[in-house]
Amino acid sequence: MPYLDTLNAKFAGAFATSAFRDNQRVVLSAEKAFTVLFPLLKCLKEECGFDFLAELGGIDYLHYPHATDRFCVVYGLTNTTTGERVWVKAFANDPDPELPSVVALWKGADWMEREVYDMYGVRFPGHPDPRRILMPSEYTGHPLRKDYPLRGYGERHNFPTVTRADS
Repeated sequence: MPYLDTLNAKFAGAFATSAFRDNQRVVLSAEKAFTVLFPLLKCLKEECGFDFLAELGGIDYLHYPHATDRFCVVYGLTNTTTGERVWVKAFANDPDPELPSVVALWKGADWMEREVYDMYGVRFPGHPDPRRILMPSEYTGHPLRKDYPLRGYGERHNFPTVTRADS
């Protein structure tokens, strides 16, 4: 993988790599993710040809065996010329999980970052429009967190019922 040589030359020791079947992964720990993530993704895009952000999603590792960090944001990148794919996993922890926004690199990250914030509470400083996208703006929780109760915190009674005729 020639792009790994480029990353090692620029970011030696800042990340780990792993592979499973055909998936190559670059993993950034929570200690280094906030400072290294944006330059690493910029390098993958501009120097290594990974010009398409195919996926951006969140994971909550609460209660996972051997997990050392709480939240993970996964960036699925594709090189549209060669068809290569790489997954970049960046970790963040409580009490205020944050990772830099990548909207400046890929405009398509806009709504995906908003979804991860809405569902998991991971903030993206530098995002041009950090409003909620799936939940009402008054909603205080993040429903895909593992510690969020299945029936919620009782906040649903505050929202008016929308009938089919009103929608």
